Amino acid sequence: MNVLPSPVTELAYLAAAVCFILALKGLSSPRSARRGNLLGAAGAAVAVVTVLLSTDFEGANLAVVLGSVGVGSAVAVPAARRVKMTEMPQLVAIFNGVGGGAAAIVGIMELAEFAGHDVKLVVAGTTAFAVFVGATSLLGSLLTFGKLQGTITSRPIVLPGAGVLLVAALGAGLGAAVAVTLTADVWFGVVLALLGLAFGALLVLPVGGADVPIVISLLNAFTGLAVAASGWAMGSTLLLVAGTLVGASGTILTLAMATAMGRSVNGILFGALKGGSTAGSTQVSDRPVRRAQAEDVAITLAYASRVVVVPGYGLAVAQAQHVVAELVTALRARGVDAVYGIHPVAGRMPGHMNVLLAEANVPYEQLIEADDINAAMPSTDVVVVVGANDVVNPAARTDTSAPIYGMPIINADQAGQTIFLKRSMRPGFAGIENELLFADRTQVLFGDAKESLTNIVSALKDV
Repeated sequence: MNVLPSPVTELAYLAAAVCFILALKGLSSPRSARRGNLLGAAGAAVAVVTVLLSTDFEGANLAVVLGSVGVGSAVAVPAARRVKMTEMPQLVAIFNGVGGGAAAIVGIMELAEFAGHDVKLVVAGTTAFAVFVGATSLLGSLLTFGKLQGTITSRPIVLPGAGVLLVAALGAGLGAAVAVTLTADVWFGVVLALLGLAFGALLVLPVGGADVPIVISLLNAFTGLAVAASGWAMGSTLLLVAGTLVGASGTILTLAMATAMGRSVNGILFGALKGGSTAGSTQVSDRPVRRAQAEDVAITLAYASRVVVVPGYGLAVAQAQHVVAELVTALRARGVDAVYGIHPVAGRMPGHMNVLLAEANVPYEQLIEADDINAAMPSTDVVVVVGANDVVNPAARTDTSAPIYGMPIINADQAGQTIFLKRSMRPGFAGIENELLFADRTQVLFGDAKESLTNIVSALKDV
């Protein structure tokens, strides 16, 4: 086609890159996240159209490209519309894997194009990097999807000699990458991709429990770096810029999430190989707890001065965000200072609760971050924990053997009373018991969170 002159093409690529940068800026806050998504989509659309209008395609190649875009759109649009909020991290994992796999495939295709040509070492080297890291991200992301989806156990899977196998896969991968760099041979590239798949599996399988979302973020960074390397090899500035942005933002997010959990990335990835674990028991406790009824909870909340609602993954599972927003609105109408305490890793990904509550049109000023909410916790009358467990578990402060030890939590145990809304006594995603459930000032209201909240709102009207 090639209907765009070179200066126009470069300006269009620059506009797309600016859209990507502004999109990341927008995604840094719930207030501007929607705008950021739209800007990112606009940048991608500009990039795709520019490529189509500035490239000399042969007829068959153009048909393949347009057909691929059509098939991808036919799959992606319904999937994006139907995905549940609880499954959003799984969707992100799949996106990561697809991006990494695409980078690896492009790298192998580039090696096939290099046959019979003199290739600069730096170009062959970046191609090898894209193939190995892209393949690592592909299988690693598929395994994280399986762990979150429940198709494979979320507990650490440590193979016999896993540490040795991991080092061996990495060493063999480096050797194959050197071979690709020196020869630009496509068959070495295929071997390199297989080693990348093996390394991805060995890297992710030992990770379990609450650490899986952090690994998804890390693999997102891997995908970005693989795409950037592909852009370098292909001479595509746009891919280089976009991949670098994804790699940098994924790295920053990974470190921020690890900090929020009070853990190191090294400990998350290799803790199980050293005999530790990122998941505890799945055994259901039979210890007695103080049971509550919806009417009792309504009376307690109605006569409180300050109430903090701590949402978690269970809120998303029950799709109870609209009912909890109705409860908080009703309490505020009665003069109760009711707000939400948001832990940075509540749910299955950063911002999960912010997005969920935004669906219910909860004002942003009512969403208080963990550090700020903790400062007011001693003067809080009641904390209502809805579907959360690990983010309020005092074991993070007191139990050095707990997998969440060192993770900053919301200090619900410092409030006057704590009310847990739980479906059962099953532990949280980290798989450990929460002693707060058995405290004298704690009551547990069992049942589906949406139904329980509806009953509380109804009973509140009679108080």
